[in-house]
Amino acid sequence: MSSSLHSHHYHIFRNLLVSAREKSGLTQVQIADQLGKPQSFISKYERGERRLDFTEFIELAEVLGIDVVDFMNHYQTAITEITIQKTYRVKKSN
Repeated sequence: MSSSLHSHHYHIFRNLLVSAREKSGLTQVQIADQLGKPQSFISKYERGERRLDFTEFIELAEVLGIDVVDFMNHYQTAITEITIQKTYRVKKSN
């Protein structure tokens, strides 16, 4: 699996985090304040300009009020669905 900041899997991860933030009703500024970080920290990981490490993700999940296991299950489901769609497209085009 690619470790690229711009990998497809990391893009899905970021989108799920943005969706969780929006669902929480919190702004980037509010989250940044709770984490003790500048707003640009939130903006940069949401845009894919920086990666979150594991401990940052855990802290963010706490602020967003999301269960880490549920989030990762949702992430895995999204990855699986994308893989199935790609496989189907390849088989259909053959």
